[in-house]
Amino acid sequence: ERNQADVSEAKAGRTDLIFLIRFRHCCLLRNQRCIVAYLYDRLLRIRALRWEYGSILPSAIQFHMSAEEVEWFNRYKKSLATYMRSVGGEEGLDLTQDMKPPKSLYIEVRCLRDYGEFEIDDGTTVLLKKNSQHFLPRWKCEQLIRQGILEHILS
Repeated sequence: ERNQADVSEAKAGRTDLIFLIRFRHCCLLRNQRCIVAYLYDRLLRIRALRWEYGSILPSAIQFHMSAEEVEWFNRYKKSLATYMRSVGGEEGLDLTQDMKPPKSLYIEVRCLRDYGEFEIDDGTTVLLKKNSQHFLPRWKCEQLIRQGILEHILS
């Protein structure tokens, strides 16, 4: 506001204010660039959360997000799901699986909290109760490991 008032005075003939106006304008542009860089970094972090936690964010993380960020996350989630359905044939391709190359197809996991029945592709169901250990296909468990329901037991 002060800058606008000084611009009006400079147009009226006070040329000594031009340097002050330019300085303030440069400061405003710098602040704008910093804010845009901050917001872009937050969007990159929110995008990484989709890959790390899956389509449902923990409430502790979602609590610290603004309404616009939650809306952006939901749009990104839908866009990614649409893309994954469009590639890989009839069932689509889940790109969020196997974030690291697997060393084996089956892993030993321990259940950290009660989850209930968990169905594997061959039709068998496993009851995931707290502190129970199972030998399950890696690609079926990876999402539950990221959500904190299962823990990979390293031998």
